[in-house]
Amino acid sequence: MAVSVATLWHTPGSARAVDSPALTNPVGIRQWLSRMTLSDRRGLNGHADTQALLGDRVIVVARSGAWVKVVVPEQPTPLDARGYPGWMPAVQLTAVRPVASTWVVTVVVRTTYLRTDNASATPVTEISFGTRLPRVGVTGGWVRVATPTGRVLRLAASAVVVRAPGAAALPRTGSDVVRAAQMFNGLPYLWAGRSGFGFDCSGLTSLVLRAHGVIAPRDADAQAVKGTKVSTSALRPGDLLFYATRGYVHHVSIYAGGGRMVQSPNTGSSVQTIAMSTPSYARELVGARRFI
Repeated sequence: MAVSVATLWHTPGSARAVDSPALTNPVGIRQWLSRMTLSDRRGLNGHADTQALLGDRVIVVARSGAWVKVVVPEQPTPLDARGYPGWMPAVQLTAVRPVASTWVVTVVVRTTYLRTDNASATPVTEISFGTRLPRVGVTGGWVRVATPTGRVLRLAASAVVVRAPGAAALPRTGSDVVRAAQMFNGLPYLWAGRSGFGFDCSGLTSLVLRAHGVIAPRDADAQAVKGTKVSTSALRPGDLLFYATRGYVHHVSIYAGGGRMVQSPNTGSSVQTIAMSTPSYARELVGARRFI
């Protein structure tokens, strides 16, 4: 993926006029979010399906004009055994072979800037929590990384962690999962969102878990049958809580301990930590799963 956040659409015709900043390279993610009204955000339901981050690997499976259909292997789903499917503008992809490195840099703050690799460190691109890029060097308080197009830029060392390829960026404990999720408290909900610019419910849980070394399904209903089933009377921080209407799981949150949960609830709301006993959620709670 060659842009900071790529939105995957249900069909090549699903994007609306208001979505044009989300279709470019570089992507205008902040412009897109600020342009959408509440009604526009609600209208993403049925149009956008998920998002992928700068450097994420995708597989192209079809083409239609300037659009490509891809699957995202690190977003498991029953929809396609190869990964989560969706359509995106081909201009947001790169076929450049990734730079080989013995170290991987992962962003562990909401968002941060890639900057020019010189003394001025001029901001170039704002990128999300969970973005992973190969490290090519260190200088002062900066980490030098290679972008998917091969350009070398730098990131503030305070905004990232450096690990061996395949290692979890953050400690694999429930309390650390909660801490990472709560970092986004106050961030507005975004249907199909899976980045530090905005999350839907399962976008939050799946990306936070990925940063802790766990690859979980992308959507709430698929997450609800993975992991280890646990009783809601024996919850530990980091467990996922699932909610259903007429047997269909439509929402997921993260147990935060002390009878509270972290969630990205719905369009018009923001990531929040609230009591599990909140009536609108307590009556729909159908189970819990442990991934950590």
